[in-house]
Amino acid sequence: MGWLGRLFDARDSLARMVLLILSGLGYLFVGAPVAPTNTQLILAVLAFAAGLSLHHRPHVNLLAQTMLLAVAIWLVDDFTINQVGASWALLELTMVARRGRTIWLAAGLLAIVDLTDSIGDPLPRLLSGVFGLLPEVGVPLLLGLVIRTTRELGQQSRRRAEEEQRRRESEGRAARADERSAIARELHDVVAHHVASMVLRVGVARHVLTDLDPRVSAVFDDVHGTGTAALADLRRLVAVLRDPDGVRGDAALTAIEPSALPAALGGAVDRARQAGVTVVADIDPAVGTLDAVRGLAVLRLSQEALTNVAKHAGADAVAHLSVSVVDGAVHWEVTDDGRGWLPVTVPAGGGHGITGMRERVEVLGGRLTAGPTGTGWRVATVLPALHRATERA
Repeated sequence: MGWLGRLFDARDSLARMVLLILSGLGYLFVGAPVAPTNTQLILAVLAFAAGLSLHHRPHVNLLAQTMLLAVAIWLVDDFTINQVGASWALLELTMVARRGRTIWLAAGLLAIVDLTDSIGDPLPRLLSGVFGLLPEVGVPLLLGLVIRTTRELGQQSRRRAEEEQRRRESEGRAARADERSAIARELHDVVAHHVASMVLRVGVARHVLTDLDPRVSAVFDDVHGTGTAALADLRRLVAVLRDPDGVRGDAALTAIEPSALPAALGGAVDRARQAGVTVVADIDPAVGTLDAVRGLAVLRLSQEALTNVAKHAGADAVAHLSVSVVDGAVHWEVTDDGRGWLPVTVPAGGGHGITGMRERVEVLGGRLTAGPTGTGWRVATVLPALHRATERA
């Protein structure tokens, strides 16, 4: 039914007309009971020409075919070609007419012209002509109405499906907005509250305890600065969750200037060293030319990986951070020698930190690899160039 439905599409009237003309030629030269006369051929050619030239104007085509039929009824004995042409023109008009009155006027005109062949005939032959209107007028009218109704029902079904899709998308957006609001409330009321309390207490301790060892004072300063930065990030994240349309996205809120990325990576390395980890950093100066989104990803990956080294490999571990830019792609890697304590229950895919790192990398078109290497642990990825990441997305 698929090809048949396409054949009777409103836009394929020319294809239908060509098929009808080929059928008419087959009738004239193969199926006609007697050889066609010159008049019959002329009327057939005129009907074919009118059908081809007026296939996109069904109203005018119906009038032309009906006039040719009236002439054929008076001039030739076999006017099948013109009769089929007029009936087909009625079918085409029925499928596309905007008003029902036009359809019924066209059907009445064709019926009157068909009945002119029975004028002056005896009553039985006149009744036979009336019943003959059924295949000549009734069938194309009924078929056109069926096709028209089926097409309208299909359009209504598509509109309902589109409306249902829009409704589902609207409900999904509303549900996601509710979830974001709930998460924002939890972040603000619970996490941010406790972090702020910790920062406040560390700040009080810095002022109350005046005779501290300089190393302890440095630790307090680092904890206070880290907590303050965490609070700022939490506030920005809460703003994104509450009003995602009011900003350019969460990455835009927390992104750093590209030129500041080398210094930010240096800060992450310094914090890891303050935690006791020996870090060897090999950072390509070209990272300062990265876009803000990939630059933020490199920074977050480095912070998470170095934190994991301090957490799982221990304070005596030696970590190596490598960041380089090759042909626009970012090659990032963090390895450690595993001298410190390494939990044997760490899964192959890592914990939630590894999961978050993998999701961040996949959004940018890359793939994160994480697992043991030698006596230590290795986490690495390649963030593709910006145009390649867009093509993958």
